[in-house]
Amino acid sequence: SKSEVECLVKLFDTLVAKASSQFAGAGFDRTVFRDTLYSAFGMTDDVVLDRVFSTFDKENRGCITVVEWVEGLAVLLRGTLEEKMKYCFAVYDLNGDGYISKEEMFQMLKDSLLIQPADEEPDEGVKDLVEIVLKKMASTYLFVTFLLQDYDHDGKLSFTDFEKAVRDENLLLEAFGPCLPDIK
Repeated sequence: SKSEVECLVKLFDTLVAKASSQFAGAGFDRTVFRDTLYSAFGMTDDVVLDRVFSTFDKENRGCITVVEWVEGLAVLLRGTLEEKMKYCFAVYDLNGDGYISKEEMFQMLKDSLLIQPADEEPDEGVKDLVEIVLKKMASTYLFVTFLLQDYDHDGKLSFTDFEKAVRDENLLLEAFGPCLPDIK
């Protein structure tokens, strides 16, 4: 609504005023953005926050403008399922090639693997997890459902594959890390 947009613009102006950056009132940088999403939504995963910043920063200037801020938060807070699917897919598609590859899954899962055997390197544990998931041997229903959509078994998922999986199971929207605020 108009009043919500006005509130977002006021918040933007406050954040820009607090930011001491080279963007001189045009926007705020990654640090301010991350701090804001952390305090507002409890988002803490650095990899996810960097990817969220990249999806907001559409012109790749290194700062978030008022238009990017309002449009980005509109998707996060009021977006349709379609908009949220496109947003989440963009967060997970680290190289922007239109697919979520095995390597991208690894990067997104790497920091979310909490418990690892003491004698195993963290990266090895994640690689093992990705392999298990890609071979459809995972014990969780969500990953199995998600990867069943990889019809050509090339180890990567297109947006169409992602969309089909999410429509079947909405929890898959954030399969590789929390990039949307919770309902609260």
